[in-house]
Amino acid sequence: MATFTLTDRVRAWSQPFLAPIADFLARLRVSPNTVTILGFLGCVAVGVVLALGYLRLGGLMLAIFGPLDAVDGLLARRSGQQTKFGAFLDSTLDRYSEIVIFGGLLYFLLETNQSLAVLLLFFALSGSLMVSYTRARAEALGFECKVGLLTRFERLLLLTGGLITGWLLPVLAILAVFTNLTALQRIIHVRKQAKS
Repeated sequence: MATFTLTDRVRAWSQPFLAPIADFLARLRVSPNTVTILGFLGCVAVGVVLALGYLRLGGLMLAIFGPLDAVDGLLARRSGQQTKFGAFLDSTLDRYSEIVIFGGLLYFLLETNQSLAVLLLFFALSGSLMVSYTRARAEALGFECKVGLLTRFERLLLLTGGLITGWLLPVLAILAVFTNLTALQRIIHVRKQAKS
């Protein structure tokens, strides 16, 4: 009952471009966990830049650090360094990455009294975390749960575009609605599996 998301398709498409980077890091004996942590620290830097009000720069930085999320997993597979802890660390720091990015943006929006954007950001972050939680909980119970309109890749892509173009409010509105719809979509998907 496997379902392929846009994230899966993008990873398959981008592998020929990212594989040389992963192989280079493997030759340098860089561990996948190190790449994971560096990616997280990059997202912390993005959060700080957003908090300072440099939204376009933050979007450009997010476009640079975002692909590291794919490199660490690819490095682990190609170098034979896949571990359960590595997968756990990657998933955990992915959540913290979203929190610090949204947190930096939240600080800026509060400082500039953008109350509607703050409200939308709250629902967007809540929905983002629930999308991740529903999958983690479902898979812990033995269900397949990779479906969804807005997986992490789509969320970061939308946010990056909104920051760079200046269309932040409409992007936050889209995220606020469709992250929560994605969580609901996953709940329904798991319920169907449970009934069958």
